Amino acid sequence: MPNSLLSEKDRLAHLPALGETGWGAVPGRDAMRKVWKFRNFSEAWGFMARAALAAEKLNHHPEWSNKYNVVDVTLITHDCDGLSDLDIALAVQMDKIAGATNVVRDHSEPISCLCESRAKA
Repeated sequence: MPNSLLSEKDRLAHLPALGETGWGAVPGRDAMRKVWKFRNFSEAWGFMARAALAAEKLNHHPEWSNKYNVVDVTLITHDCDGLSDLDIALAVQMDKIAGATNVVRDHSEPISCLCESRAKA
């Protein structure tokens, strides 16, 4: 049975608080995105490993990429083509796993990883 899209009430109850932590709307999709910059590749990979376990428990898997110390995550529930309770639950768990890691809030520009930043310096 497919998951249901978040109701307007649930969107108002959950999305503003997630927005304060750095989750943002994805243009043209009913999805949310967050980009973390960890201190190094090992921390980024460790986050992804722990987040993968949380995702597996929920049977809900993110769209994500990793480039050295940067982890870029988009959450959407594909079987309802939009945000559902699963996305809220996984976002909250990912935020707990990431802790006080640096969050990139401006997604309008390309996001450089640490090795690219070092190369430019």
